[in-house]
Amino acid sequence: MAIVPLQGRVRPARGKGPARQARRDGEIPGVMYGSGETPVALAVPRREFDLAMKTAKGSNVIVGLALDGGAAQTAIIREVQRDPISHDILHLDFHHISLTETVKVEVVVHLVGVPDGVKNGGGVLEHISRTIEIECLPTEIPGHLEADVSGLGIGDSIHVSDLVIDKGTVLSDPDLTIATVVPPTKALEAVAGEAGAKAEPEVIAKGKPTDEAAADKK
Repeated sequence: MAIVPLQGRVRPARGKGPARQARRDGEIPGVMYGSGETPVALAVPRREFDLAMKTAKGSNVIVGLALDGGAAQTAIIREVQRDPISHDILHLDFHHISLTETVKVEVVVHLVGVPDGVKNGGGVLEHISRTIEIECLPTEIPGHLEADVSGLGIGDSIHVSDLVIDKGTVLSDPDLTIATVVPPTKALEAVAGEAGAKAEPEVIAKGKPTDEAAADKK
């Protein structure tokens, strides 16, 4: 995996006010964490970040982050917080890493092919688990994993143990189902159940922010 160069600055002030000011100035506020290190509040130019991400592959992006013109520090983007309406990026969480030490990451699983049970049996393909957790060196993080479902008949499933991973260790349960082909009646029952669940009122628990990222939110 390529390392994406990125420039930024250290934010001398923390909290909602400075974070909002950074957004008004065309920057994205963020925090860089590290094992045993004091979290660093920072900001990166929004335009530069958007351009840098166009060259990145996969969801686990590794950057060479240079703050205030200093030496680049290798970091992985752990979380991207977005506005639920505009989808604009509100906050970034970076984690300082070493290229010689393994990291734990969630990797997206793409389904490949059309199952036989769908083409010839009228079944419905259900994508159950869309990511799995692996541990590997930062430079060996795959952009995604592929699961070939073309041979699945109705009632068949593909599991984590069936995935082929060139480098790294799988941490997810080997018996975890990635995808399955269900009969049409089962699919209709699942849709009906989801519709009933959506009719129930949603209660969102509220609590106080407990870390720097929460303090930077809108």
